[in-house]
Amino acid sequence: MAVYRRSRRHRFFLVLLALTSVTVLTLDYRGAGDGTLESVRQTARDTFAPVQAAADWVVSPVAGFFGSVGDFGDLRSDNARLRRQLDEARADAIRGADADRERRGLLQLQGLDYAGGLDSVPARVVSTAPTNFQLTITIDRGSDARLDVGMPVVTSAGLVGRIIQVSSARSTVLLITDPQSNVGVRLASSGEPGVARGGGTRNPMPLDLITTEVPVDVGEPVVTSGLERGLFPAQIPVGRVRSTSAPPGALQKEILLDPRVDLVRLEFVRILLWKPAG
Repeated sequence: MAVYRRSRRHRFFLVLLALTSVTVLTLDYRGAGDGTLESVRQTARDTFAPVQAAADWVVSPVAGFFGSVGDFGDLRSDNARLRRQLDEARADAIRGADADRERRGLLQLQGLDYAGGLDSVPARVVSTAPTNFQLTITIDRGSDARLDVGMPVVTSAGLVGRIIQVSSARSTVLLITDPQSNVGVRLASSGEPGVARGGGTRNPMPLDLITTEVPVDVGEPVVTSGLERGLFPAQIPVGRVRSTSAPPGALQKEILLDPRVDLVRLEFVRILLWKPAG
């Protein structure tokens, strides 16, 4: 019961202070500012100072909160902008690295020491065969660039294959690893001729027609033979000997070659403007 009476006294005191403040402010606004009234106003301000301070203490964090919300929105916007700039910088770096890699690839194609001064046309590989029934690639040059069926396709490392189909802007190239491909070759050390056959993707190429009396070393280079009516000009690198053996009673050695060109990761090639005779 005593608590209830104290609560009522507190509420009465607050109401009285509020009415007094309103009265003082009204009189002050109307200009009735004599000395007595000024004293009342001063007393009212001093009385309400703790209340106002408490109110400011409560309201300030709220105001600060809403100000922080605005700042947070600006921060999110700045972060989003910085992320976009970072993504753009990364994309520029990737494009720059890719362009530099392409430039190095094209520069490598210029040094075809084995081509013997033959004219050539650079091209980009745009697709590969969708199946393993025929190992081919498609390049972005065709008859508009003077390409024709039968022309050799090479890189700086060596032989890639030959053109088997041509349109105005595209050509299809049969790779030397295709099982239907046959390349006339010579062993670099002895000059012994033979025929390298396609063994399929990532498989070595069998080398036929090398008799058992011919010395063959592992790692020995093999180049195109350039024999009359051959499909390729002479001296184009084809591969290196991976293994060699001479089974008892056999008439020829069993020789496997590793192609000089990585035919799985081709990006740029050159087409030699050369066609087989006949």
